[in-house]
Amino acid sequence: MVNKVYLIGLGLIGGSIALSIKQKNPSIHIIGFDINVEQANLARRIGAIDEVSTELFPDLSTIDMIFLSTPVQQTINIIEELKSQNLKKDVIVTDVGSTKVKIVECANKHLNGKIKFIGGHPMAGSHKSGILAAKPHLFENAFYILTPSKYVTPLDVQSLKDVLGETKANFIEMTPEEHDEVTGVISHFPHIVAASLVYQAKNHEEEFPLVKRLAAGGFRDITRIASSNPSMWRDILLHNKGPLLHLFDEWILEMERIKDLVAKEEAENLFTYFQQAKQYRDGLPEKQKGAIPSFYDLYVDVPDYPGIISEITGYLAKEEISLTNIRIIETREEIYGVLVLSFQTEKDRELAIKCINKYSSYETFMM
Repeated sequence: MVNKVYLIGLGLIGGSIALSIKQKNPSIHIIGFDINVEQANLARRIGAIDEVSTELFPDLSTIDMIFLSTPVQQTINIIEELKSQNLKKDVIVTDVGSTKVKIVECANKHLNGKIKFIGGHPMAGSHKSGILAAKPHLFENAFYILTPSKYVTPLDVQSLKDVLGETKANFIEMTPEEHDEVTGVISHFPHIVAASLVYQAKNHEEEFPLVKRLAAGGFRDITRIASSNPSMWRDILLHNKGPLLHLFDEWILEMERIKDLVAKEEAENLFTYFQQAKQYRDGLPEKQKGAIPSFYDLYVDVPDYPGIISEITGYLAKEEISLTNIRIIETREEIYGVLVLSFQTEKDRELAIKCINKYSSYETFMM
């Protein structure tokens, strides 16, 4: 039975894990550590943890489960140091990193059979960061991948799932190698593509000064993941080097293929290319959380006059509907502009549509 949990890293992910554990079983005593002392104190004040540790490795001899909610390289460093700590027999250690092979290899090398390491990757996030953005339901309906190390038993895995039960995540077990291949395809490489598209636009800005302004619409949406934490993505790419190098080769071949179709003006093949891409994309699950956090955007046609943003947000506030982002698309020249409201869940977006229709005659639509 798990009575004590130690959580290293009290940001969005670590904080959300702590809140979900507390929501299911308030009796579990959670000790938390964060390099940012203010974050740790906030976590205690909002009830995510019971006790703040002032050092990375306090007395861990009575801890049943340890969560490492830190960047990938820091996680590896901590695992290497854990081997010299006085840990409880059969303590379960898990992480939340976006790559798994090197982390699990490190655990297999440095942690003996009495320490059960289970690699973890909750595929959920938010457009906000920090403990104040943490929510107990952040992982609801999201995939939570588990990659057990060689010392782990099915009972150990079930124990972790039980503690995380209130997250209402969909748990999937796979090997570390499978995890890194899959996330390379649907998460890591797309971040590289998004960043490269931004660089391409930036390189053309001197010749075409309107590039940045015109990119405020759809271009901004498809490249939004390029705004992610640079340090985090540097480490992810270095730790998932093998699968990504293979994906680079595949991507270059794919670009050469479509380039050849354009050069030869093969209209029918170009149509087929985009048609097949559309069919596959349209067949992707709509209500399921994936590796990249979703924006649930709502577009509102609004007149361009002072106070329009406060008017719309006032309606939402009246109905207690939370926004994650708000912006105006400025590429249109007419009297009406487009206000783009972003929500964390589809349910919030549906409530917003009803709210705006209730208090105004502004047209709302989704893309």
